[in-house]
Amino acid sequence: MLDKVVIANRGEIALRILRACHALGIRTVAVHSTVDRNLKHVAMADESVCIGPAPSTDSYLNMAQIIAAAEVTDAQAIHPGYGFLSENADFAERVEQSGFVFIGPKADTIRLMGDKVEAIRAMKEAGVPCVPGSGGPLGDDAATNVKIAREIGYPVIVKAAGGGGGRGMRVVHTEAHLNNAILTTKSEAKAAFGNDMVYMEKFLENPRHVEIQVLADGQGNAIHLGERDCSMQRRHQKVVEEAPAPGITPEQRAQIGKVCTEACIRIGYRGAGTFEFLYENGRFYFIEMNTRIQVEHPVTEMVTGIDLVREQLLIAAGHKLTIKQSDVVLDGHAIECRINAEDPETFMPCPGLIAHFHAPGGPGVRVDSHIYEGYRVPPNYDSMIGKLIVHGRDRETAIARMRVALSEMVVDGIKTNVPLQQRILSDAGFAQGGMNIHYLEKRLKEQKEKALSIV
Repeated sequence: MLDKVVIANRGEIALRILRACHALGIRTVAVHSTVDRNLKHVAMADESVCIGPAPSTDSYLNMAQIIAAAEVTDAQAIHPGYGFLSENADFAERVEQSGFVFIGPKADTIRLMGDKVEAIRAMKEAGVPCVPGSGGPLGDDAATNVKIAREIGYPVIVKAAGGGGGRGMRVVHTEAHLNNAILTTKSEAKAAFGNDMVYMEKFLENPRHVEIQVLADGQGNAIHLGERDCSMQRRHQKVVEEAPAPGITPEQRAQIGKVCTEACIRIGYRGAGTFEFLYENGRFYFIEMNTRIQVEHPVTEMVTGIDLVREQLLIAAGHKLTIKQSDVVLDGHAIECRINAEDPETFMPCPGLIAHFHAPGGPGVRVDSHIYEGYRVPPNYDSMIGKLIVHGRDRETAIARMRVALSEMVVDGIKTNVPLQQRILSDAGFAQGGMNIHYLEKRLKEQKEKALSIV
């Protein structure tokens, strides 16, 4: 077993990792920026090291400082959590070259999956269903690109090979706008990701976002833990997630899960990972693989009873998977609401002092959060301050429990998106289930227009 782990992250995921480590008897090192010295996990860790000032470029993205923290504390491994350096192949490589264990996939795997063009090519070779597309990067010949788009069929979407998180993509509905869209996306991709390579895919107009959670030990063993529906999105950012996905049959789950686990074995995958798909008309279309723990991992934990972070730590320590596919049984339904420090109407971040905090409770309720009364939410990082997760025997029970939990949650002193989450959980379309990725933004637009007309 690992002896000591550096937690190279902050907030709720850092606290989540710390708890998993301590449950296994692993000592922890919390690295933090100057503004984060009062984070809960910093106080709970066995050791802590300040790695720089508030800007993430000088702290949580500073590879040398994080590795130095591992060196001075005699740690064995580094857990990157999600975001920041979690999917940075160069960081994973430097960690391993420095003699530490990177708790995640090998650098080559991260690099492969980080390049969307190569990832799609690899998944096609592994038999994973993909969206019809260019099959590689787009060149500079306008006529050739027009021909590719005609073969795919409009609308198409131009995507940056190095993009992610909803950035670096542009939908094109007509041929007249194609080449300008390609040039603009290439320019934006170069500025944002340092890579101007773009590719083209068929734009599915009404898909859902359904993803498959996998675990693999890099020693020829892999399992899937069912699927999550993450279709409630705003500006390509997930707002509500649930497991299992409404309307997915056990046969569909087994079939797509088998394809994903076989792909993991083929590429030598190690650790926790997520295959993200667009799902439309009963068919799955691969879009990308996230080579890290996901924000929404708790809903999978709630319906399977499997601690994903614990499994990450065991795999990183060299253990083979002890869980067989036959051991994975989905029990009930789970829903997660992301709680953000932001105005629920304008979505502007609202950092500041939390004057009062009350976490909801009751059967099947889980709160993953690092906040507390007197904690000051800094303006320097992502606005998410926690996750509210509920579990019930079925989807209707889970929805009812989430409504109650949201009504109990109190965060005074700053604005949060709890009112937005309450509207979503009371929405007839959400209650029905199976809404597409455009549904939430459409409803928000309708509600805004209705409010303006009343005024």
